[in-house]
Amino acid sequence: MADTAHTWDEECDVLVVGSGGGALTGAYGAAARGLDTLVVEKTRYFGGTTAYAGAGLWLPGNQAQARAGVEDSAELGRAYFRAVVGDATEHPLQDAYLDHAADTVAFLEANPHVRFEYRPFPDYFPAPGRADTGRAVFPVDLPAPDGAPALLAAVRPPAWAERLGLATPEGPFTDGRALIARLLLALESTGHARTLLGTPLTRLVTEDGAVIGAEAERDGRTLRIRARRGVLLAAGGFEANAELRRAWQELPGADWTMGAPGGNTGDAITAATEAGAALAGLDQSWWCPSLRFPDGSAAFTLGLHGGIFVDGSGRRFANESLPYDRMGRQLLAAKAGTSHDNPVWWVFDDRFGDELPGITVVPADRAAFTEAGLWRTADTLAALAERIGVGAEALCDTVRVFNGHAQRGVDADFHRGEDPYDRFFARGDGPNPCLVPISDGPFHAVQIVLGDLGTKGGVRTDAEARVLREDGAPIPGLYAAGNTTASVAGPHYPGPGVPIGSAMVFGHVAAVHMAFRRAA
Repeated sequence: MADTAHTWDEECDVLVVGSGGGALTGAYGAAARGLDTLVVEKTRYFGGTTAYAGAGLWLPGNQAQARAGVEDSAELGRAYFRAVVGDATEHPLQDAYLDHAADTVAFLEANPHVRFEYRPFPDYFPAPGRADTGRAVFPVDLPAPDGAPALLAAVRPPAWAERLGLATPEGPFTDGRALIARLLLALESTGHARTLLGTPLTRLVTEDGAVIGAEAERDGRTLRIRARRGVLLAAGGFEANAELRRAWQELPGADWTMGAPGGNTGDAITAATEAGAALAGLDQSWWCPSLRFPDGSAAFTLGLHGGIFVDGSGRRFANESLPYDRMGRQLLAAKAGTSHDNPVWWVFDDRFGDELPGITVVPADRAAFTEAGLWRTADTLAALAERIGVGAEALCDTVRVFNGHAQRGVDADFHRGEDPYDRFFARGDGPNPCLVPISDGPFHAVQIVLGDLGTKGGVRTDAEARVLREDGAPIPGLYAAGNTTASVAGPHYPGPGVPIGSAMVFGHVAAVHMAFRRAA
């Protein structure tokens, strides 16, 4: 849409839409270079889904790795990334991510408020260049500063607190919340940034094909914002938009995402499309198995150290210890757990007591799950099969075969326990610690569904984070990062921290480009 009359309520050099890791990295990058920067966030909290995350950052060859004695480089990361992603995305885009990963960490750590540390977490594929113990770095925990600015009080609570309606912990900021808090402190320290919560983007303002600003809603009125150097869209994907999930991904709805509530409805993607942006990868998400909750939502589940997954036939269909996106894709391939009428059941025995044999980012209360029919128990496997609606003979045979694998230490069907990632979470004490027998009744089953950590399809971008038109030409003044874009990883999830890490790199790249762009 072209606008001929411009009356502005706000003016800035750089407008950033969103407040997750990519958005705040871009905002800080612009503000630290002296650009007047305005951040608008749709919800009442800063952080988006980044605040829910463990906040591993896949950024090969950075200085935080070096401090820990981890040998890595952009070239090693490139060999692995290219082996996994191949030609699914353009190589110049991949190279921009890998070549600017270390620069992004160095630039951020130059601010005293930002600090990262290496922690082991294996890469997800057995491919050349893989780091078996991982190459991810994480934000260092942040004790709440004395006299902490009001910005920190508005950091989104952790997932478990927000989902269960519990109070935000008073302890230090950790994981994704630490990343958001540190970036907010860095942003404030520049003296060149402003933030507005509760201010959703409604459309982009264009002139002669260039983006010169945006409109947002603020306190029930339209706020017109001029952006002299550019607009950075980093407002997440469309994971919470049921209509778009049905249209673009052929899924029944949006109930099972881990996207933070109130946002992630595709507003930025829609606005960019109206401004002429090309789209790609709309069928893609950062998939994960998720525990279905009594309220109809679901919570990211990983790190299984016991039990098996069975589909409606009562049979296993994959290695349950696969990295979560790979396991999510197995659910998709098996057409299992993708709707209410094709559940997957996580079957395990009583050796774990009231605890689930794995990690869920939102704790499960056994009594509540049992009352809702999502945790079912029986004295025998045959009786459990009846309770979960699968064939008794099939389930009993599946468990018998699995227990034989556990005794021998070899999963002849799906090779569970043969990969470093599988073993990273293992707790068993048999010949293969990933294979724990299912033998101690009573027996249990909880329902697993296909969830996601966000969608990963959206606007096409180039190596400078510029949004592209259908003909491949950049739209002047418009940039994007994170889940608002078609991911640099395409249909793959190479390692822990690729989603947030790539978002931060392209947020940084966008800020650099805007700093050298002539003001409109």
